[in-house]
Amino acid sequence: MTTSKISLSALRVACSNCNLRELCLPLRLSLKEIERIEDMVSTRKRIKRGEALYRTGDHFDNLFAIRLGFLKSTVMSSDGREQVTSFHMAGELVGLDGIASDVHSCDVIALEDTEVCVLPYERMLEITTSMRSMGQHFHKILSREIVRQHGIMLLLGSMHAEERLAAFLLNLSQRFESRGYSRSEFVLRMTRAEIGSYLGLKLETVSRVLSRFSHDGLIQVNQKHVQILNATGLRAIVSGQQPLDGEEPFDDDIRLDP
Repeated sequence: MTTSKISLSALRVACSNCNLRELCLPLRLSLKEIERIEDMVSTRKRIKRGEALYRTGDHFDNLFAIRLGFLKSTVMSSDGREQVTSFHMAGELVGLDGIASDVHSCDVIALEDTEVCVLPYERMLEITTSMRSMGQHFHKILSREIVRQHGIMLLLGSMHAEERLAAFLLNLSQRFESRGYSRSEFVLRMTRAEIGSYLGLKLETVSRVLSRFSHDGLIQVNQKHVQILNATGLRAIVSGQQPLDGEEPFDDDIRLDP
């Protein structure tokens, strides 16, 4: 993993003019407030594909704002199986798992070459305490994480395989769109096995449902490249209104192991 020091002038390019600024920072900050935040960020880290940003048991010192790239969070079950718990993309904050105990509770692995801005937590606390807008923004980030966990519980607890995968694709679509990318055409940075781990499905089920979506004209898949052709149809599946080809949803392949 490569750590690069950057100058304050370079940081101002990274923060003040970054196209992800609205995702990372509160709106309508003054120049002085932006300068305080820029002073907080002292390094960037570059993580090669397959490398860890941090691992379970590492001491917690920093939060990380993803500038470029894509990562996954994983935990290990008692019998040694990896469980994907989240996927992270540019503009998002990772490292929150370490706040409670000062130790990280998951591995965060780069799915492609990734660059993060390092936010020392102690300095982050000083700014969120003294700068009201930044404090509110940080609380919103924590609240969104709670809402995300509720969504995962709903997805794993009450949705069929087709509903889970449709919800997953729609969520990715929305996240790409909020970053200025196409909402209907994107590349999956994760493998189908990783998607299955996250959604509680077997690899074979993920491949079967994607093929069925393609057959029904909802999406077009070419290896990891996905094009959403009928977002309305996917939303109907999530809401349970549209069975595929008149078939009953299959549950026997669903895996909900932790």
